[in-house]
Amino acid sequence: AFVIEPKIDGLAMALTYENGLLVRGATRGNGVEGENVTANVRTVNSIPLRIPTRSDGPPAPARIEVRGEVYMPIADFNRFNQQQLDKGEKIYANPRNFAAGSLRQLDSRITAQRPLAFFAYAIGYVEGAEIGSQQQALDYLKALGFPVNPDILHTTSFAAAIDFIHKWMERRNDLPYDADGAVVKIDSFALQRELGVVGNAPRWAIAYKFPAREATTKVLAIKGNVGRTGQITPYAELEPVNIGGVIVRNASLHNYDDLAKKDIREGDTVIIKRAGDVIPQVVKPILDLRPADSQPAQPPAVCPVCGQPTTRLGDDVALFCINAACPAQLVRQVEYFVSRGAMDIEGFGIKIGEQLVAEGFIKDIADIYFLQRDDLLKLEGFAEKKVDNLLGAIEASKQQPFDRFLTALGIRYVGNVVAGLVVSHFPAIDQLSRATQEELQAIEGVGPRIAESLVAWFSGPANQSLIDKFRRAGVTLQARRTGPEQPQTLAGLTFVITGTLPTWSREQAQAFIEQHGGKVTGSVSKKTNYLVLGENPGSKLTKAQSLGIPTLGEQELQNLAQA
Repeated sequence: AFVIEPKIDGLAMALTYENGLLVRGATRGNGVEGENVTANVRTVNSIPLRIPTRSDGPPAPARIEVRGEVYMPIADFNRFNQQQLDKGEKIYANPRNFAAGSLRQLDSRITAQRPLAFFAYAIGYVEGAEIGSQQQALDYLKALGFPVNPDILHTTSFAAAIDFIHKWMERRNDLPYDADGAVVKIDSFALQRELGVVGNAPRWAIAYKFPAREATTKVLAIKGNVGRTGQITPYAELEPVNIGGVIVRNASLHNYDDLAKKDIREGDTVIIKRAGDVIPQVVKPILDLRPADSQPAQPPAVCPVCGQPTTRLGDDVALFCINAACPAQLVRQVEYFVSRGAMDIEGFGIKIGEQLVAEGFIKDIADIYFLQRDDLLKLEGFAEKKVDNLLGAIEASKQQPFDRFLTALGIRYVGNVVAGLVVSHFPAIDQLSRATQEELQAIEGVGPRIAESLVAWFSGPANQSLIDKFRRAGVTLQARRTGPEQPQTLAGLTFVITGTLPTWSREQAQAFIEQHGGKVTGSVSKKTNYLVLGENPGSKLTKAQSLGIPTLGEQELQNLAQA
């Protein structure tokens, strides 16, 4: 059986209720940590503050996490924008970004003025109710009084599922909310557990994305954008065009090889699409409308920002500015370093980064920690409260976990997932800086390109000086253990967990293993030492048996750690 649900373009939300009362609202964040937006969630009319007790419905559970999507109905969005226009105030580009921004307001009174809505679509956990399928979960949520999208199909026919998606897609422009596709889920929770998850992608669900919306417009100019790694990416400046309610003025051209292959030129009339209904891209030129005097676009011989020669690195299709002092790279590095997914320095946006780089106060990213209050107060737009808040946020960021710092450095191919893998094996900056390519590649999930990139970065004298500067500033450069120190009796052992354990969740079991020095991976391989086995194990047990890998129960795992 399948459940097919609209993929609403909003903001994922997890609502925790205890004894029927809403106690927490949190965004999905990175899947592990999100933002606490409880005060703002309480202002959304369709989110109940209390699960009602009704004679015709089930009793409120002792504890439940309700997952769903906060969105903005299109009619309400258009009405709000019209009111803004009438008052001569700012209007908003699209419902999705407006909904996300509304929920992240520091003042919940502002959120209360925004016409937000909510649909529940899943249960994270529940105490006091046995639910065996997605359809049962949806029915249970409706019975508790939560709004559930009426455009959901439950069927035992896969052909009916596909037919429903196609018909639903035809209604796309008539829907009262923005949606960019549909999600097909296996209904049975037992089958979901057996199918499992790869990384953060479940094997039991798949998103069917709708074709991108398209429009035609004219290319006014082709320019290059310099990123934080020095990569120069071409983009097209366009005559403004409305695509799905969003005014598009610029569109990505990917790289100069792709630009030459598509033969897109200044003055061309082109077809534009929003990939995933988000990122504008140029699909192709309309050749019949091409001006007679047009010329093919050429890769720039010099950086459009600093004027230094450009180059290609190895067989990479990308074009680079290799001038480490290029102002555009530094601004992008600062922007990335302070961003929410990296050091998360609140109030430090791109405009502040540009201003501080232009004034010469930031010559490398470590200079962020050496900004002086008196210097900042001299700058335009920097009042005392703003300066104090900014310096306070910078000081607080020194305590960010080591893996966040590693992410923030902006090393090529090293995002937050890779940073977490690397830090689990090299928990201090000195250890990591001495690691060889072979040692890094031994980490499951770290391939040769990642390892080569890390070794190259740490071997650079300028980067070593940068690390010393961070050390002088007091930034956390090693992983911190949480809780009491445990004997590392599982050091050197790799575990995989499958099935439902008697008393532990998988997360609790993983934490126990890691606290005792072991490592947990998501799939069975020849490097696996033990399979931790619970009830209803999936295909991992079959794979372990074929490889002769021993299995452990929960108690046996505890005994092994205490040996």
